[in-house]
Amino acid sequence: MPGELPKLPRRGQAPAVDRMTNAELARMIESEHPYRGRALFELSDRIPADDDAATKVGMLSRLTSLRLARVFDPVSLAWTAIIALLAGGTDHARNEAYEAFGALDPDEQAKMLEYLEVKSIEEARPTMS
Repeated sequence: MPGELPKLPRRGQAPAVDRMTNAELARMIESEHPYRGRALFELSDRIPADDDAATKVGMLSRLTSLRLARVFDPVSLAWTAIIALLAGGTDHARNEAYEAFGALDPDEQAKMLEYLEVKSIEEARPTMS
């Protein structure tokens, strides 16, 4: 029928990310799985109690696929990873956030600081609710 929107493919049942290991979640994110955002959020939720999760989130934030995937404009999945690290509440998580932020190009850094409403990444104190 003219004017009808094309049907989107079904993604299938969402994986039980809460039962996956950090390594399994990281592989899912790296492989650009359709539920990579869900996997990233699960891994991010583990940051306050798990330095391995923080390290993995920091490394994953450098993936081009996460830098290009927008949660909403201008926020990318990479930004959400960095914000989760900042909110993680541990020195290790914040250090991972500073390194991940440093890996962004200067224009992206400036946009993220503007979004966070701070002059430097060290001033950022986001909370995860």
